[in-house]
Amino acid sequence: GVPRKPGMTRDDLFNTNASIVANLIKAGAQACPEAMFCIITNPVNSTVPIAAEILKKEGVYNPARLFGVTTLDVVRSNAFIAEAKGLDVSHVEVPVIGGHAGITILPILSQSKPSVTFEQSELEAMIRRIQNAGTEVVDAKAGAGSATLSMAYAAARFVNSLISAMNGKNGVVECSFVESNVTKAPFFSTPVLLGPSGVKENYGIGQISDFEKKLLGEAVAELLINIKKGQEFAKNYTPK
Repeated sequence: GVPRKPGMTRDDLFNTNASIVANLIKAGAQACPEAMFCIITNPVNSTVPIAAEILKKEGVYNPARLFGVTTLDVVRSNAFIAEAKGLDVSHVEVPVIGGHAGITILPILSQSKPSVTFEQSELEAMIRRIQNAGTEVVDAKAGAGSATLSMAYAAARFVNSLISAMNGKNGVVECSFVESNVTKAPFFSTPVLLGPSGVKENYGIGQISDFEKKLLGEAVAELLINIKKGQEFAKNYTPK
C-alpha cells in the first residue's frame, strides 16, 4: 500500500489501499488458499475485514489464518516504557489491544512486564504518545514517508513468531488483530497463542484498570466504524 503523508490519518489511505489489499487477497486465495494471511497495510482496522470478506467470497476463509499485524504498537510501547523507566527494552513486554489507529490503540500498561507505575498525568501522556507515534514519524519525515524500519522490524518479529509456531514451537504469543468475540467488535487485537494452524487460542483482555476500561469503550466504538467501512467496501468490490 501507500504510506501516509503529513496531515493524513491512516483512514485517509483507505481508497487506495483497500483496492490493493482486495486484489492481493483475491489472488492469494486462488493461488494458495491455505496460506497464513498477515495484513500490515493501513488502515489495518479496515483492511483486515476487507481481507476476510474477500476470502469468504472465494470460499476459503479461515479466521485462524488471517492476522492484522499490530506488532509495531507493542514494539513502540516496549521502547517508550523502557526509556521512561530505565529498563532493558529486551526484557519489557506490554500487551496492546484494540486496533491499529489512534484511540483504538490501547496499551495495557497495568499488565506490563515488569510491572511499572505512572502518575495519572504521566500515564495519559504515555498512552497518547504510543497512540500517536506513527504520526510523530510522519511529521518528522516531512512528506518523505511514514515508519519504515520500525514497521519492517515489527513485521519480521510477527512473521518469525508465526513461522516458529507453524514449525512446532510451543508457547508463542503475539498480539494480533483477528476475528474475535472478546468485545462487540468482530475483529479485535489481543494476545493470541500461535500454533501450526494459526491462532490456537485467544487469551482475551485479562484484568484491566478502570481507566483502561474507559479507553476500551472508546476504542470499540471507533473500531466498529472502521470495521464496517471495510466490510461495506468488500461487499461492493469488483476486481479490475
